[in-house]
Parts: sequence; C-alpha cells; structure tokens
Amino acid sequence: MKKEYYTQMEAARKGIVTPELKIVARKENYDIKELQQLVAKGQVVIPANPAHKGLDPNGIGAKLKTKINVNLGVSRDVKDYDIEMKKVMKAVDFGAEAIMDLSSHGNTQPFRQKLCNECPAMIGTVPIYDSVIHYQRDLRELTAKDFIDVVRLHAEDGVDFVTVHCGITRKTIEQIRNGGRKMNIVSRGGSLVFAWMSMTGEENPFYEYYDEIVEICREHDVTISLGDACRPGCLADATDGVQLEELLRLGELTQRAWDRDVQVMVEGPGHVPMDQIAANMKVQQTVCKGAPFYVLGPLVTDIAPGYDHITAAIGGAIAAASGAAFLCYVTPAEHLALPNEEDVHQGIIASKIAAHAADIAKGIPGARDQDDRMADARKILDWDAQWKEAIDPETAKEIRDSRAPEDDHSDTCSMCGKFCAVRSMNKALAGELIDIL
Repeated sequence: MKKEYYTQMEAARKGIVTPELKIVARKENYDIKELQQLVAKGQVVIPANPAHKGLDPNGIGAKLKTKINVNLGVSRDVKDYDIEMKKVMKAVDFGAEAIMDLSSHGNTQPFRQKLCNECPAMIGTVPIYDSVIHYQRDLRELTAKDFIDVVRLHAEDGVDFVTVHCGITRKTIEQIRNGGRKMNIVSRGGSLVFAWMSMTGEENPFYEYYDEIVEICREHDVTISLGDACRPGCLADATDGVQLEELLRLGELTQRAWDRDVQVMVEGPGHVPMDQIAANMKVQQTVCKGAPFYVLGPLVTDIAPGYDHITAAIGGAIAAASGAAFLCYVTPAEHLALPNEEDVHQGIIASKIAAHAADIAKGIPGARDQDDRMADARKILDWDAQWKEAIDPETAKEIRDSRAPEDDHSDTCSMCGKFCAVRSMNKALAGELIDIL
C-alpha cells in the first residue's frame, strides 16, 4: 500500500497523526492537535528517519522542553570507534536527546549505521566532513555531485537530521577577505565550503543544489539543519553583518524547504555577549518564521578554556529562555581536545542544567515539579529522596559520602553539622531542644 505522506510535516499538514507525533505529544503532555499544528507550521520538528531503527522520537521547538545534542565521533588522533560508542550510550544514559556523529577519520559508514541501528537518540551528521573521508580525495578534487551524493548516503543510512552549510556563498568570500572579523570563520563545515569555493572558483554546492538536497530529505524524512557557517567565534564578531546576512539567507532557504514539506532547524551562534543573546534569538524567530533554533552555547566569554561548559551553560540558559529550542552541549575540552568520557559527562550535565533552568523561566508545564520535590526532600533532610530528584544523583551522592560528618549526624552534612539551618528550624518548629554542642 502506498504511503500517505513522505515527511512528518506533510503528515501534519494532511491531518495524519503519525506514531512519532503521538509519542512526542505524550512526552510533552501536549494536545495532539495543537502539536500537529506546530509541526505543520514548521515551528516544531520531529526528526525521525524511518530507516533509524529503535528511535525514541522527540520534538524540538520553542514551546516544548529544551533538548540537548551531544557531538561525538573519532578523529585522526583519537580513532577508537568502540570507545566512541561507549560515550554515545553514556550520553543517552545522561539524558541527551540527540547525537551528532562528527567523525573525520577511517571508515565512517559502519559506525554511522551502528548508531542508526542501536541508538535511541536522534542521529545527526555533517555530510561535508564525511566527503573527503568517503571518497579518499582531497577537498579540491571533490565535485558538487560528490557532496550531494554523501547527503543521500547519510539519509539512506538512517540519520534523522543533516547539517548543511547552505547560507555561505561566493559573496561571503569577499566579505571575509575584506576583513573586519577577528576570527574569520570558525565553523569546521563552513571553513571547508569556503576553502572549496576559494580553490575551485565555483559556487557553494549546498546552496546551488539546495533543491536537490531538499528532495533527498523529503524522500527519507530527514530534517535539514541549516548550518551557521558564519557563526561568531569570538565576542568581537558577534551579531556582525556577515552573521546576519547569512541568517537572512537561511530564512529564505527555510521557506523553500517548507514548500516541499521538509522540516528545518536553523543553527546559530557561537560566541555572544550576554546582552546580545536575547536579540539574536528574536531576530532568528522573525527571519526564520519560528523554525526551531539550534545553538552552540552561546559562549558568553572567550577566556575560559577548560571551563567552556560553564560559559556555554550560562549563554544556553539565556538563549533557551529567549526562544532557542535545542542546545548543542559544550565540554571542558572545547577549543582544546576531543572530549573523553568525563568531559562528555560534564558537558551534558551543564547543558541539562541550562535547559531545565530555561524551561522553568519560559513556563513549560511541569518544568518546576522536580525542583519542588527536591525542596520537599531537603526540608525534611531526606537524602534518598534528594538523590531521586538530582540531575546527577551519582555525583551528588559521591560528594556527600566522601565527606560525611565525623559523628553520626545522618540528617546533616559536613558543611554545617549541627549548625544546619534546616535541622534547627525543624526542631524549633516542633518545639524540640536544638542541641549544638
């Protein structure tokens, strides 16, 4: 029997309730018809390639819970796929809703296929990274057709979303060469497109053949993630003309994909001062008509290598509270190295804290329930109940257990002991003796 629809967006526009839509509505405690309207408008995406076996679907949109993406993958210097797969499953355990495979070494297809067969999180890729590896040819030797064929390969393998840097054009080459930017282009995919255009003299193939990419994504129900090739890589470049002009182009490309019932996310900055983050979110929402915004950080200062998971969490909380829907995690290894398992852990927890704080601020129904349960547990000094509500219970429990009070004060910790304010208040209100010494 012929399928009634190609994509989640087309189904929503036809009034068809897909199994994935049902799951997302249940997870978000959202009315199915209202959610369906948001998908039909493009304001919520459900990345769900039918070839991704075992996917646990999630919705991404400003009116839903903020979602977390984790970038993983091997490089020439760190190339053990088994270790990377272990990181993937740990990331899922920690609560990541999406995994982006950014592998840039070796035979990448088996790992990508393994992800699409075994990982329940949404899977994303950046096809231009894989092009040089797949063909084993230098960048200059690749053709526009080669790049498009890799997009098709990834879609056939089952990835749920692809990042394509469509907004950078030959005009951008002149803008960058004319100066004015401290960091030029820091997007890896953007720099590769820039380099290819510079060496070949041709237009960006992802822009020139965008309609062909849209048709591939329509056929496989792959969500297009419009890459921000010109995202700012330092505070000095934030919200400049190069970034904003690319965003305007991405707004046009968003509509072209929607015209073919293809779902779209738009990627955004980057390094942005705190006072510019909300404005960046509002501009994107206007230009891209509410398409979900997917941000890296933003990082709010440039001087914290080793702690960039914190600078990103600060910016991410502000961004998500101001309308961003999807946070790409940043680890302590950002700018320094490929993240190890502990870096991944730290990055995810920081991003989840930012996402949760933002969900409370923007009034997502039920977002504060966990906090209220934690307050109830703390009020009666119920440590087991606190572990159940903690965003990272193992770390919290390990810290307490490793520094327990010397005396048997199971209701207090080694910070305050019997000076504990909660203990004192409970006893005072109960009319009990407050013993300190």
